[in-house]
Order: sequence, then C-alpha cells, then structure tokens
Amino acid sequence: MLENITNLLNGSGYSGGTSKSILGKDDFLKLMLMQLKYQDPMSPMDSSQYSAQLAQFSSLEQLSNMNSLLEMSVNANFQLTQAVSNTMTAALIGKEVKLTGNEIVYNGQESTGLGYNLAGEADTVEIKIYNEAGAVIKTIKNLPGGKGDHKLSWDFTDDNGEKVAKGKYTFSVEAKSLNGQTISSEVYRTGIIDTIKFTKNNTKLVINNVEYFLSDVYEILNTINQGANSNGADD
Repeated sequence: MLENITNLLNGSGYSGGTSKSILGKDDFLKLMLMQLKYQDPMSPMDSSQYSAQLAQFSSLEQLSNMNSLLEMSVNANFQLTQAVSNTMTAALIGKEVKLTGNEIVYNGQESTGLGYNLAGEADTVEIKIYNEAGAVIKTIKNLPGGKGDHKLSWDFTDDNGEKVAKGKYTFSVEAKSLNGQTISSEVYRTGIIDTIKFTKNNTKLVINNVEYFLSDVYEILNTINQGANSNGADD
C-alpha cells in the first residue's frame, strides 16, 4: 500500500512540505485522501482496506491527543511541585544548616562556619586549610576530640594572621587516638540562610554572601550556634 501511495504522490506532484522522518495525523489523512482521489475507478479500493486505514487514523489521533494531555499534565505537576517547593524553601530563611563538601569560597565575608564529625574519641584533632594550589595556609590545632559533631569558624586569616586572598579553599580534619591511630572523620560546612533565590532552573540559598544549591544542604539544625573562632571549636 505504501508503494502505491508513493507512486500516486510522485505522479500528482504532491509535496508534503519539508522532508519529515515521522508522519503526523494530518499527513496520514492527506495520504489517505490522495489515495482515494487517484484510485482506479475500474478497480476501487477494497472497503476492508479503507476501513483498516480509518482505524489506523483513529488510533493515531487518539495517541496524539493522549500525548498532548500527558505533556500538559506533566507540565502542570511540575509547576505545582515547583510552587510548593518554593513556598517550603522560603521558610528556611534564618535557619542554620549543614552543607556537604569541604570547599570554602571567600569573597570578602568576615568568617565562615566549618564542622567535623568524629567516629570515636580522639586525643589530637587539627584542621588544615589549603589554597587552590594545594598548599597549607592555615592549621587550627587543639580542637575538641569527643565523638560526634564539632563546629568552629574561620576568619580567613592564614598562619601569619594575615587575611587570605579572595578565592576558593578546601579543608580537611586529622584526628588521632592516644596511641596514634587515625580516627575516622567527616567534614562539612555550616551557615545561616540569609536569602533564597528562585531562578528559572533551580533554587539557590545565599549563606554568608555565597550561593549554594538546595541539594548542598543535608541537615537543618534546630538551634543556631555560631561556633568558636578560628582557634577553637564548640562541642
């Protein structure tokens, strides 16, 4: 049947416009009408064949309508979810949160919150802060070694007491037991959400003048604790 339709179209000079790899329902209907128009009067199209084509056209139209309704439903659900998410996220303003990762961005703020979690009791704990070249520019010693969470703040000064340059930094924690064994630990960052930014593609949290994605937050703290200065930490 496809070969017959192609021959009819070529013979009639019909052009479906720009070349398409997929035929829509309008193209299907045009092809079927074209086949009826140019059928041989002495040998008309078999009625069963015509009925089969009508059934195919009906199925195609139903599938097309279902696809349109599905797209509308998905878009509506996305907009509703986004609206609910934005409303709930706005309630986070003023909350202290824990942020995943060990990267610190310095763009002129006074300090930044750091944190670590120890899997066991440690005798010595220190935090080392590195610049983008990987060099240690700050070592914070004599930190609490109790099992669990500890928070502190860094005032963006190096070991000489000088303010560091603006840019990106990373930090790590080194914890050892009384006999020198390494205690397993994890690091995180802390901060208070100052502003929420709703963009076209995602939601961003502004913490201490630095933007983060909502996915960067892994815990919302019940109490706000600013922590100690760069020479100590709070349990």
